[in-house]
Amino acid sequence: MAPTAPLSHDEFFVKLAELFSVRTDQDHGSIHLSQKRYIPPNAQPQPEDAPLQPAALLIRASNGKSKDHRAKGEKIKISTIVEPDQLDGFYTRYAEVCRGGMAGLKPRDRKKASAKKKKKKGGAAPAAAA
Repeated sequence: MAPTAPLSHDEFFVKLAELFSVRTDQDHGSIHLSQKRYIPPNAQPQPEDAPLQPAALLIRASNGKSKDHRAKGEKIKISTIVEPDQLDGFYTRYAEVCRGGMAGLKPRDRKKASAKKKKKKGGAAPAAAA
């Protein structure tokens, strides 16, 4: 799969909101968000004694699907590059989109996880209250 070209910030936010809305309509699934320092492919290496310059960030989002045979549907990968002087405005909007997308998530049922841990340790699971 060839890498996709980075989107503009507006396009990125629209596609990210779509990823969250598709996830909300389904019963399960994941959205993977990542960020890392972006170094352009044609950049010259910096001398070690040079002062550090603020770097651009590469922000990525994916619907978590892979080439794995178990994953149904198409893998969606989006990315954008954020320059250091645009970070404040970008993160404000990024937080709004992420917060809006997480509104439909169900809280994790910790009772099931706790019962599984106790069973693995050999203890009896606590009786459910009637």
